[in-house]
Amino acid sequence: MRFGKDDRTVLKYVPRMVFFLVVPALLFAVPWWVLIYCATSGALFWVGTALAVLGYVALPAAMIRGHGPAQSDAASLTADTLLGVMWVVFTWSVIGAVARAVLILAGVDDPLRSRIVALGVLVVSAALVVWGVYEARRLPRVRTVEVEIPGLGAGLDGLRMVVVTDTHFAATDRLRWSERVVETVNALEPDIACHAGDLADGSVAKRRAQVEPLGKVRAPLGRYYITGNHEYFGDALGWIETMSELGWRPLHNEHEVVSRGGDQLVLAGIDDPTGVGLEGHGPNLTAALAGADRALPVVLLAHQPKQVSAAVEAGVALQISGHTHGGQIWPFHYLVRVDQPVVAGLSRHGAHTQLYTSRGTGFWGPQLRVFAPSEITVLVLRAAAQ
Repeated sequence: MRFGKDDRTVLKYVPRMVFFLVVPALLFAVPWWVLIYCATSGALFWVGTALAVLGYVALPAAMIRGHGPAQSDAASLTADTLLGVMWVVFTWSVIGAVARAVLILAGVDDPLRSRIVALGVLVVSAALVVWGVYEARRLPRVRTVEVEIPGLGAGLDGLRMVVVTDTHFAATDRLRWSERVVETVNALEPDIACHAGDLADGSVAKRRAQVEPLGKVRAPLGRYYITGNHEYFGDALGWIETMSELGWRPLHNEHEVVSRGGDQLVLAGIDDPTGVGLEGHGPNLTAALAGADRALPVVLLAHQPKQVSAAVEAGVALQISGHTHGGQIWPFHYLVRVDQPVVAGLSRHGAHTQLYTSRGTGFWGPQLRVFAPSEITVLVLRAAAQ
C-alpha cells in the first residue's frame, strides 16, 4: 500500500489527534463512572452525564483555540482551568475506585458504598483545588541550597546565585506578582541573578508588561537568561531581545567569565532542545564553552534536566535547570520522571557534575500547584574542602 504526500500529512497529525481525544476521554470517563454512574440515578444521572460530555467536548476545543494559532486568552484560561480541575478529580476518582473495592470487601453495600466514595472524592478534590490555586498564585518560597564546587577559588566562596525559572507569564495578569518576585530577589542580595527559561507564553506585545519588572533586579556580577521550550512555542527572538533591553544577558550557546576576589568561574548557557526548529538555535554546549579556560569550574544554565548528559561529558561542575515544575499537580511528577532524570532538587551525575532542578517560580496552564510548591532559589557556591 502506497501513501501519497497528502496521506503522509494527515498521518503526521494522527498522534496529536489521538492525544486530544483519548486524554480528555480518560479525564472525564473515570470521574463519570465514580461520581455519576455509580452514585446517582434519575435526573441527576442525566444532568451529570450531560456535563461530562460537555466537558469532554469543551476541553480539547478550548485547548486548541487557546494554545493554537488563535492564541485566545479567554479560551486558554477556560481550557487550563478545566484541565487542572479534571486532573485532580480524575486522580482522586482513581483512588476512590480503589476505596470502593475495599468497601466491597468490607461488606458495605450500595447505595451507601458509592455515596461514601463519591462524597469523599468531591470533598478532597474541592479542597485540593482551592489549596492548589492559593499555592500557585502565592509569592514563591525561598529555598537556599549550598553547593560545593571543586576548583572554586576562595574569592568566589559564598557567591550567591538567585534563580528564577518557569515564570510562564500568560493570560492571567500577574504584574503585581512579578513585582513582588523582583522585590524578593533583591532582598536576597544576589551576586548573580539567573532566569532559566520559560519566561512567558505568548507574544511580547501581550506579555511584556508582566515581564518588565525583571528589569529592576539588582545583581552586581550580572543577570543572565536562557530560553526554555515555551519561548520556542511563541516568539523566542522577541523575548531574547526584550530581556536584553531589560538589562539581562541572554546566553545563546555562549558563556561569560565571572570574577571576584581574584578568582574566576565560567557561567555558560545553552538553548532549549526545542530551538532546533529555529535557524541558528538549539543546544550547542561545545559552542557555549568555546574559548573558555577549561581549568575554571563551569556553571551551566540549561532549561531541561535531561540536558545534563551533555554537561557530564563536558565536565560541567553544576547545571541549573527548571522545566519540571516539580510535577506541579500531584501525581503528575511520575509522568515527568519518564522524560526527565530528576524532578526537583540537587542531584549528582557522572563523576564530577551536579544538577540543581528548580520546581519553578510560576506555573504553566492550570493555576494549580498540588504538593509541588513554587520556589525562588538561592544557590550558595562553596569552595571544596582541600
